[in-house]
Amino acid sequence: MFDSGVGGLTGLAELRRLLPHAPVIYAADMAGLPYGAKSEAEVAARVAGLLGRMAERYRPRLITIACNTASTIALGMVREVLETPIVGTVPAIKPAAALTRTGTFAVLGTQATVRQGYVDRLEAEFAGGKRMLRHGAGGLVTLAEAKLRGEAVSVAAVRAELAGLLAQDGAGDIDTLVLACTHFPLLEAELREAFGRDITLVDGAAGIARRIVDLTSDQQFTRTGPDYAITTGSLSDFQTLAPAFAAQGISDLRKF
Repeated sequence: MFDSGVGGLTGLAELRRLLPHAPVIYAADMAGLPYGAKSEAEVAARVAGLLGRMAERYRPRLITIACNTASTIALGMVREVLETPIVGTVPAIKPAAALTRTGTFAVLGTQATVRQGYVDRLEAEFAGGKRMLRHGAGGLVTLAEAKLRGEAVSVAAVRAELAGLLAQDGAGDIDTLVLACTHFPLLEAELREAFGRDITLVDGAAGIARRIVDLTSDQQFTRTGPDYAITTGSLSDFQTLAPAFAAQGISDLRKF
């Protein structure tokens, strides 16, 4: 399970629920964080290169890109160069369009995700007749990572990241919010309070887990050792996230 940071733990939690015996290596590209502020070319080259090396070293039976930004930019490229089955993560626009009662919903992601043509195509296919607002709030990634380290995250800081969305025409009608970054569900409580009214939050974690189950339904799992997590960044910094990984049954943290 690959992510730019630790947002993918939200997907791992869902996977644990459906496939508790599946052995997992969690890969966090902490040295490349944040992806949302990078160019498409940078993200594509980095993700393809890293996953190529990781696939060669660890020989996984399946790779999950648990990152909306990486998936919307690089999923097609990675699938072309790797033989390993790959599950991507894309904004949950289809369910959000079905759930909205007012006809207005919003997609909250990184700056790189919300500007992608992939998102345009999802909107055209699934949100016809609905109003879909978009907002890039990459600063929420930093806040989510800080929260996992046990640092205090203020609702005011989260509200500041939402300001651009709430200022858009029609924002008062938003009743459903797509969390188009795997980090964002980590801030669910703060997002609800910052939004200031009842709102339905939709993310792709459950969909990722169900897709993995579908692709491995005819396979047996045997865990030969404890699951572990790897980082491309500083191991000492990564170890400050040990409690978050321990909550998902991972206590072995390594440098890639």
